[in-house]
Amino acid sequence: MSTDPAAPRAGPVVTVEAYENCPVTGLLRRIGDKWSPAVIRLLAVRGHGFNELDRAIEGISRRMLTRTLRGLEEAGLVARATSGPPWAGTEYSLTEAGRSLREQLLALGLWADAHRSSLVRPAGPRGPRGSA
Repeated sequence: MSTDPAAPRAGPVVTVEAYENCPVTGLLRRIGDKWSPAVIRLLAVRGHGFNELDRAIEGISRRMLTRTLRGLEEAGLVARATSGPPWAGTEYSLTEAGRSLREQLLALGLWADAHRSSLVRPAGPRGPRGSA
């Protein structure tokens, strides 16, 4: 590293704009929350109604399930379909994009399982300060 004040300065390697426009960053923001992986995992098997999902995911509130499903729907990963009378309910299923993501998440899960012992575990909800 040069200490010469006249030396040209290198710009940032990752700019805020590049970070904000990164498709991986956007995807991880959408599916990296607490509940989205569980919803995707269940819908990867078959379509589910809202109440089925609510019963199948321990600890999720109905409000949070609604928010999670809406977010996944807005991201184009989940489709919502109503058929028959209003009391028949709504069924949620993965879209084509959601189904193709399923394979990638499976590969990521296998990688994470293989490297579980070497991955740093956070000390709390946010992890230790200054850890990289």
